[in-house]
Amino acid sequence: MDYKDYYKTLGVERTATADEIKQAFRKLARKYHPDINKEPSAEARFKDVNEANEVLSDPEKRRAYDELGSNFAQGQNFRPPPNWGEAHEFRQQAGGARPQEQDFSDFFEELFGARMRGGAAGGQARQGQREFRARGEDAHARIVVSLRDSFTGATRQLSLRVPEISGDGRISQREKTLAVKIPKGITAGQVVRLKGQGGPGFGGEAAGDLYLEVAFAPDPLYRAEGKDLYLDLPVAPWEAALGASVQVPTPTGPIMLKVPPNSAPGRELRAKGRGLPAQAPGDLHVVLKIALPAGDTARAKELYEQMARDLAFDPRAGMEG
Repeated sequence: MDYKDYYKTLGVERTATADEIKQAFRKLARKYHPDINKEPSAEARFKDVNEANEVLSDPEKRRAYDELGSNFAQGQNFRPPPNWGEAHEFRQQAGGARPQEQDFSDFFEELFGARMRGGAAGGQARQGQREFRARGEDAHARIVVSLRDSFTGATRQLSLRVPEISGDGRISQREKTLAVKIPKGITAGQVVRLKGQGGPGFGGEAAGDLYLEVAFAPDPLYRAEGKDLYLDLPVAPWEAALGASVQVPTPTGPIMLKVPPNSAPGRELRAKGRGLPAQAPGDLHVVLKIALPAGDTARAKELYEQMARDLAFDPRAGMEG
């Protein structure tokens, strides 16, 4: 009899947590369940997965199994150590099927079967495997909304393909349209949870949830970083040099902002509380960009020539080589 590596069957490490084992089992059980997968090898693979989970999801059986170590993993004609069965006592998990009701391998029977049946004869007939029950898988998707939606909240339509179980147990894909409520004050990267809109459950269990990661579509004026907004604001050279009060657009309406004298390009001014709404709203960061008038008229050329003569200004001062 060959040694069965239950960790390899589920595709997990020997150090896997109970949650990792549960997730691996659910994924493989859905993949190979005979009612869903009609491949000839699916039923045998499903039985192997079910058996591995029966052992690794039970702390007592897993601890006993781990005591065997990995010495037998590559060997043939496996037999448990002498008196191994007498050294372990296993309790049936609440709500689980008795081992004789499941189609487990001789390896499982050798290790656990007789002890869990209280010494019953190993040849007792099995009644077939229990019904597979599992909550539906959670689904994840991305929804792109307008940055302006964060200021008012909105409802947006989302179309996606979702799995569906037909009457004969087959899984198919269908188009589904959902009305998604975008909460006021949402930021890029936040997740909206739609309960029960994920993968279908099996055996009467609940469907999974749908998690939507929010992204902002490019905005012609603003860019968002968390709750803060950034705006590039063009100013005239004389506004930057002399200082000025200029009108600045915000998503909730224009405001007046004071540009300090001698402001250099790239200087950042802040309008507190003018970012995305929240209990503590974000700020609007206004980045100054110097806009130069075109020198395409005689008067414009004259003024530029006068500046060149009268201003002791070298834009490359300090550069060497």
